[in-house]
Amino acid sequence: MAGARKRWRWFAVPILALAVWAMVRTGHTPQQTDAPHAAPPAASATPGAGGRTTPNPSSAYDPADYGPQVRKYAAKAGIEPRLLMAILYNEAYKPHDPELERAWQRHKPDAAFGIANMHRAAFEETRRGRDFAHRKWEELPDDRGLAIEAAAWHLRDLARQLPSQRSATYSQSELLALGYNAGAGNMLAFARGVTPGVQAQSYLDRLHDNWDKAGKDVAP
Repeated sequence: MAGARKRWRWFAVPILALAVWAMVRTGHTPQQTDAPHAAPPAASATPGAGGRTTPNPSSAYDPADYGPQVRKYAAKAGIEPRLLMAILYNEAYKPHDPELERAWQRHKPDAAFGIANMHRAAFEETRRGRDFAHRKWEELPDDRGLAIEAAAWHLRDLARQLPSQRSATYSQSELLALGYNAGAGNMLAFARGVTPGVQAQSYLDRLHDNWDKAGKDVAP
C-alpha cells in the first residue's frame, strides 16, 4: 500500500462500515453482481473505465485472477511481476467492493482506494506523464486494471530513488515493498540499515509468506 498502513483499522469498526455501506446502497442503483454460483472473476470479465477488460469488481476478489494484468503492467514499468503480485496479496486483507470502499472513505477521508490500496497523493504523483495521466484516483475501486497499472509505476518510481550503495540487509524487492507500505523516506532509511518497526516488519513478513504463490501466479 502506498504510505503507512494500519491493517487493524479495517476491522476496528466493521459494524459501522457495513452500516454506512448499506445506507449507500439504498440510495444508489446497485451494481450488477454475479449469481451465488457464478464463475469466478477471471471467467466473468467486464470492460474497465479506461477500456481495459478486467474481472468484475463486484465479484469476490482473488489476486491470482490478475496474473495477466500484473505481467503486462510490470513489464511496462520495468519491475518484477512477482513483487507486484505479492504486494496485491499483501493488500488483499480488506474487502474490495467499490461501494464499500467509497462508504469507508466517507467515514475516513484519508483511506486508500483500489485493490492495491493507493492513497490519493501517491496516485496523483504517480500518474504524471504516464499513459493514465487523465485518470482519476476515484476510479480505482471500479477499475482493477488501473489499480495494478498505478501500483506498478509507483514501484518504478520508488526503485528510482534507491541509492546504488545500500545496506545488504534487504534485497531491492524487499526495500520496494517496504517503500510501498511505509513511504519513500522510510524505505531510504531501511536502505541505510535502519531496522523496520513492528508494522513495516509485519508487512515484510507477509510479503515473504506470499512470495511463492505470487511467483506461480505470474509464471508464463
